[in-house]
Amino acid sequence: MLRPTSAHPSGGLGELFVRHARKDGRSIAVLRAVDHGDAVTVEVEVFATEGTEQPVPPGPFRFSDAREATIFATEAVEALRFLGCDVQAA
Repeated sequence: MLRPTSAHPSGGLGELFVRHARKDGRSIAVLRAVDHGDAVTVEVEVFATEGTEQPVPPGPFRFSDAREATIFATEAVEALRFLGCDVQAA
């Protein structure tokens, strides 16, 4: 399961965690969970494998709490690892 990057000084509001996926040294995706108080969003940037280096934002994905967002991000990270990506906390 994903662990938070660090506690936010405002009592939990703000960035919960960031995961950066790379394959063959190249950025593939960045997942960032943000606590808004009433909901948590997982923002995702996906980088094209050919052509432009600009990320494609397929989200954000909105969840009612951090647990649901973490489950979503954990499954995404597992899929990226299955596809051969190295996924690290950013």
